[in-house]
Amino acid sequence: MSNLPNDHFRLDGSLAVITGSSSGIGSHCSSVLASRGAHVVLASRRIEQLQKIVTEIKQRGGKAHAFELDVTSSDSVKSFFDAVATIGTPNILINNAGVSVSKPLLEQSEADWNHVIDTNLKGVWLVATEAARRMVAAKQGGSIINIASILGERQISGVAPYAISKAGVIQLTKTMALELARYQIRVNAILPGYVVTDLNRDFLNSEFGEKLRMRIPSRRFSELSDLDGPIMLLASESGKAMSGSTIAIDGGHLVSSL
Repeated sequence: MSNLPNDHFRLDGSLAVITGSSSGIGSHCSSVLASRGAHVVLASRRIEQLQKIVTEIKQRGGKAHAFELDVTSSDSVKSFFDAVATIGTPNILINNAGVSVSKPLLEQSEADWNHVIDTNLKGVWLVATEAARRMVAAKQGGSIINIASILGERQISGVAPYAISKAGVIQLTKTMALELARYQIRVNAILPGYVVTDLNRDFLNSEFGEKLRMRIPSRRFSELSDLDGPIMLLASESGKAMSGSTIAIDGGHLVSSL
């Protein structure tokens, strides 16, 4: 017989940090976690946009704060967590901040590489390790959820640094899971496929997008709401035995025929 509470996806009493939360997946995750009782801390370089989302969450009865954060800077990361400490010690982190540069491999510059790798891989490492240090110092466990991508396991042309960074995030997730398990800190990753957001909606609705959709076994792009179940599983006590896991949310795209 299960010993989980009746509503085991509740996050009451939790403090959750979500990076890259000014739009898209990060903004959506912030709202979802707040709706389940978590006090959410939104983090991004676009502080004005964050404040709008905080206001919306509070209007719906949630608890939210926003702080500026540059994930590529260790000084910014430490200052950010010092600011969050005035509220409490986070026990949930969603590492979502990410960028991409779309160019053929031979046109990608060193600056392009540094921009993507510094944000998508170094940034995830800086934020996750600092969050873990704070959890350990507070003698509390927690859940770290890294947003990787199906491109961490498969390839397409034109976004080499992005795909390489996401493959690194997958390995980072597994390594952190191994070393942090003794502190009751779980580290997992989700691997989204093509998720419809305001930024890519027109592209996915284009003729090229239609051709892309037909290569997905389910013949559909994911919606932001498709992330809710996996995120809540990993963030809540429902996933308390899960660490080092990677969950693809892609309509079967990863298992498509070659």
